Amino acid sequence: MAPVEQFWNIIWLFFWGFAFVSYLFALFAVITDIFRDRDLSGWLKAVWILFLVFVPFLTVLVYLIARGRSMAERQARSAQRAEAATTEYIRSVATASPTQEIAKAKELLDAGTLTQSEFEAVKAKALSGA
Repeated sequence: MAPVEQFWNIIWLFFWGFAFVSYLFALFAVITDIFRDRDLSGWLKAVWILFLVFVPFLTVLVYLIARGRSMAERQARSAQRAEAATTEYIRSVATASPTQEIAKAKELLDAGTLTQSEFEAVKAKALSGA
C-alpha cells in the first residue's frame, strides 16, 4: 500500500469511528428519554424499544425528528431540578443556624477573642437572620 492510501484509510477510520460514537451517544440519549418521558404509556415505550432493537439507526433518526423538541425540554427540566437540589443542599450545609452562630460567638467571648459589644452584635445579626 502506498503511504497516501494508508493516510486516507486512517482518515476514513477516524470518520467512521466518530460517526459510530456519535450514533451511540444519540442511541443512549433516546433510550434514556424514552424511560424518562412520563407522557408515553408503557406500550408505546415498548414499541419504541422494539424498533430500536430491530431498526436502530432509522428509529433513532425518526425519534429525534418526531420527539426532539420535547426531549430537549425534558432534559432542560431535569437539569433545572438537579441545579435547584444542588443549590438547596449547598445552602443547607453552608449556613449555620442562629443557635450555632451564637454558641460559637459565646466560645470566642469566653476565650477573650471577642468583646461583649462584638458578641452582642454577632448575636443580634444571628437572631435577625441576616
